[in-house]
Amino acid sequence: MNWDDTAPSTAEDAPNGAADRLVGADADGEDSAVEAALRPKDLEEFVGQERVREQLDLVLRAARARGATADHVLLSGAPGLGKTTLSMIIAAEMGAPIRITSGPAIQHAGDLAAILSSLQEGEVLFLDEIHRMSRPAEEMLYMAMEDFRVDVIVGKGPGATAIPLELPPFTLVGATTRAGLLPPPLRDRFGFTGHMEFYTPAELERVIHRSAGLLDVDIEPEGAAEIAGRSRGTPRIANRLLRRVRDYAQVKADGVITREIASQALAVYEVDGRGLDRLDRAVLTALLKLFGGGPVGLSTLAVAVGEERETVEEVAEPFLVREGLLARTPRGRIATPAAWTHMGLVPPQQQAGGNGQQGLFGP
Repeated sequence: MNWDDTAPSTAEDAPNGAADRLVGADADGEDSAVEAALRPKDLEEFVGQERVREQLDLVLRAARARGATADHVLLSGAPGLGKTTLSMIIAAEMGAPIRITSGPAIQHAGDLAAILSSLQEGEVLFLDEIHRMSRPAEEMLYMAMEDFRVDVIVGKGPGATAIPLELPPFTLVGATTRAGLLPPPLRDRFGFTGHMEFYTPAELERVIHRSAGLLDVDIEPEGAAEIAGRSRGTPRIANRLLRRVRDYAQVKADGVITREIASQALAVYEVDGRGLDRLDRAVLTALLKLFGGGPVGLSTLAVAVGEERETVEEVAEPFLVREGLLARTPRGRIATPAAWTHMGLVPPQQQAGGNGQQGLFGP
């Protein structure tokens, strides 16, 4: 319910195996179409992100009281947590139109100048994946954000001239999944910075109940809790799982989503009780069964799983590390005790009854 829906370059740029995952946080075409109907329209309706929501509410109310445009806003956090949704709410709260683009789409300073020069006064410009914007466009954005002015260079070489172009006051909302890649001069020009946190299961249950109402789906509280527990703390994933469970309930049951129906449906889609899918379990299984829990190098692990190195590193590992199932060390990847427990396996040293550490190729 609260999530980004328009990240035009995310699905295309995702590593192989990422774009089609049921528990992937990136949006595909179907997600974008459905999310448009489910997106909350104001801050009061927005679920979760209590601190960011409260702080942003103060910023917007103060701007409206002054009759001025809102400060530039930077939103950071993982995909699917609500950055695009909040940008649209900012525009709605300020009664202003919104224009949406992305960093990868702005490859030249001229691209940015064309967008900025066509903005209306008070308009909200949402720039997704802002850290991926080209450096010349980034430098032009400094002046536009601070002085509402850009210098358009006409001509080349010694005869080139800079023509100043005045811009109407506007609000830039930047979104990024990697705030550390933003240069300090750009980051410092944002008047408000909000970091989006992963959602708690209770918050996801509220998201699911609201989405179920909008989709006209009959769901019991236990069914919502089952879906929320497998949603990786991400509303976009929760809504995607809800739609798949809805399909199962309509075909295999009476259309009502109970805990049992939700569990059966997600078993069909290979999403287990902690939100791990086939790729996640394949990585853990290879690490545990083939390499005794590690340490093992990333390339070796990727070959064992039959996936590209980037897919394992960028798609599977972040969630496994966040769940405490896998650790990255200088010697390689190792499985934690929680991984052995989750996969129902016994560590080699416990099987042997010893207390020494299992080596990579045996004791």
